[in-house]
Amino acid sequence: MIARTVIRRGLRLIALAMVVVVALLGLLAGAYRVQFTGDPAAWAKSTGDDALWMGHMWVDGRRTEQDVKDLAARLGRTGIKDLYVHSGPFGHDGRLDPARYPNARNFVLWVKKHLPGVRVSAWLGQKVNGGRLDLDDPRSRANVLDGVAAVMKTGFDGVHYNFEPIGDDDNEFLDLLEQTRRHTALLSTSTPQIEPYPLTRTAFRIARGHDKYWSQAYFKQVADRVDQVAIMTYDSAMPLESLYGGHVVRQAELALDLTPKDKHVFVGAPAYHDHGVAWSDAAESVATAARGAKLALSAHGARERFGLALYVDFAATEEDWREYATEWLT
Repeated sequence: MIARTVIRRGLRLIALAMVVVVALLGLLAGAYRVQFTGDPAAWAKSTGDDALWMGHMWVDGRRTEQDVKDLAARLGRTGIKDLYVHSGPFGHDGRLDPARYPNARNFVLWVKKHLPGVRVSAWLGQKVNGGRLDLDDPRSRANVLDGVAAVMKTGFDGVHYNFEPIGDDDNEFLDLLEQTRRHTALLSTSTPQIEPYPLTRTAFRIARGHDKYWSQAYFKQVADRVDQVAIMTYDSAMPLESLYGGHVVRQAELALDLTPKDKHVFVGAPAYHDHGVAWSDAAESVATAARGAKLALSAHGARERFGLALYVDFAATEEDWREYATEWLT
């Protein structure tokens, strides 16, 4: 009898939790739909402060100077001024093997020659925890810093970190950012999405087992320590374009409010088409990300150092580039 009572209570608690989650998701969807309405201001567009994530082939010897000339022909008509070029990943102990970037020096020289004014950062990272890189380990962080010091000697303008997942309130990551300043004057990082509304971070953490969102307070701590933040607003799992658009608006609004004006804010735009679920491929696009960024900028007010960061060069289609040009540059 007692066992049955316990089971019933357990089932009631599960049912109540499901009702709360469904209600929370319904409220979130409604808020996103509302945010992705209206028309952006005519002035809300690229300020010439955009970025592009680029694949490993540019530094491992597969790309030539002619490839950089072709890249310059495309980028010369855009607002892209920062290139994040994959030059890792770090090993599970934090070490960075120089054999991963044998052509980095040539690539940076070619960019300086054919794309003057464009900055090139080494995109470095690794999956953390779960038997992989442990940033809580001081020795691993020291190895990461040694790798940064070495890669910067090839001529990169800066370092762009992408460690996933970094949980909210991870003080070791903040320490790594501070220590990296010894080796580079230009420091940027990808970030998870920001908690859009109260309770959403807790709900998703319970469902996923790790943080999907950073709290607004922690995002600000990170933004205060770097020169550029690039929010990974893609892979949102939103089933509809209107919901994804509202999600981008909310993320961009929060980032604009939380990031000091002398820092760059980049909104990640999905220039790839293998999300893994059909509805995400349909809902997420460069065009929708651009419109969401415009709406957020219109509400916030004019600001320099705000742009789109396209992910990623080797998956971008001509349609992605067209959407970037027509929806963001004009």
